[in-house]
Amino acid sequence: MTLSFNPPPGWPQPPAGWVPPAGWTPDPSWPAPPDGWQLWVPDNDEAVAAPGVSSPSEAPETVSSPATDGNARVAFLEAENADLRARLATTGTDEYVVLDDARVLQDVGIYRYHHPLETAAAYQDELKSLESEIASLVNAGEAIIRSELFTLNNSLAQGRRMTDDLGKLMLRAYNAEVDNALRTLRAGNVLTAKRRIEASRTAIAKLGKLMEMRISDEFHELRVREIELTADWLMKKQQEREAEREERARLREERRVERELAEERARLDKERLHLLNTLAVLQQNGQEDPTLAKRLADVDAAIEQNDYRAANIRAGYVYVISNQGAFGANVVKIGLTRRLEPRERIFELGGASVPFRFDTHALFFSEDAVSLEAELHRHFADRALNRANNRKEFFFASPAEVRDVLLSKVGNILEFTEDPDATEYRQSVGLWPPHN
Repeated sequence: MTLSFNPPPGWPQPPAGWVPPAGWTPDPSWPAPPDGWQLWVPDNDEAVAAPGVSSPSEAPETVSSPATDGNARVAFLEAENADLRARLATTGTDEYVVLDDARVLQDVGIYRYHHPLETAAAYQDELKSLESEIASLVNAGEAIIRSELFTLNNSLAQGRRMTDDLGKLMLRAYNAEVDNALRTLRAGNVLTAKRRIEASRTAIAKLGKLMEMRISDEFHELRVREIELTADWLMKKQQEREAEREERARLREERRVERELAEERARLDKERLHLLNTLAVLQQNGQEDPTLAKRLADVDAAIEQNDYRAANIRAGYVYVISNQGAFGANVVKIGLTRRLEPRERIFELGGASVPFRFDTHALFFSEDAVSLEAELHRHFADRALNRANNRKEFFFASPAEVRDVLLSKVGNILEFTEDPDATEYRQSVGLWPPHN
């Protein structure tokens, strides 16, 4: 009967046809075989092993070999090296961590900065400094830890060369996992990325156990910090870009309001001049026209109000609007506009970005619309739809609830509509296809 060597769990797989030489003993660092483990099994997969064979040195004479102890050691280490390379190449971190980024972000909630800095540029400077630290640790050979006492062919020098080569392979695999995490990183999946590289580090430690090989704590902490800083930088950059967009929109709105006020002032001046000329002619003829005189007084009041609006940037209209077809019932938007015709702004909001037009519940002119809007936003802050961006103006509230709060702050509202018309939505919803 031909027997084959059957290595226990934790022992490296020997080359095909390998047999131990006389006097061979297993490496002391290898784990002990489980109780009852058969070190020799028949080639024909019979269940019965050679009786009494408990160690390689007790192998039958029919499977002995004249190979030297050194050659056997080299063969075994080469087999171990090949096995580790194959397992590392085929081992993916997905078997350790399977996470849904959307679910993780939902569980975590509002993004919290790991390393708060003022600007995105400050994060870039910090990342450049961190890159230097990472490179220094790699150059110093402190990124991966391995045994310095591992011997190959009874030679420490050969053993170190082997562990150095394998260490470079392990470090390259770990860095590839980190770099891939960085390339696919978004502010919302930072937790997933950190867990994946931790799983990669654990896998490498398992594969390199026989050589006491693992990614160093200091190097791993630097790379985790790199992921955190990169996520912070992405979030800060996103916030700065949104702030820039909103600032540009604010400036465009201000320029439009200034243009509207200037055009209105020019129109009022022209009308006032016409009225003055007409009244002067009537007076020369000894006539009076109370209607024209009243119109002139109205124009003077309008000019005064127009000049006040131009000088006071805090004056404007606070509006309460809803879009039942787009956001559902009991969701309102509370905002302000300085437009002379505030409904034009509401009409613009109901453009191509939403399927239906907004319904207006209230338009209230205030000399300090900025403060009034801010007070309403603070009151409904715990009902905001977007908790990650407090500049958004949608809230879970009924129009009646906003009306009550508005009344408590301004005392009186001349016009308020509680129930939305939602005409386009009501005409469309009955024709929608079935959906979940």
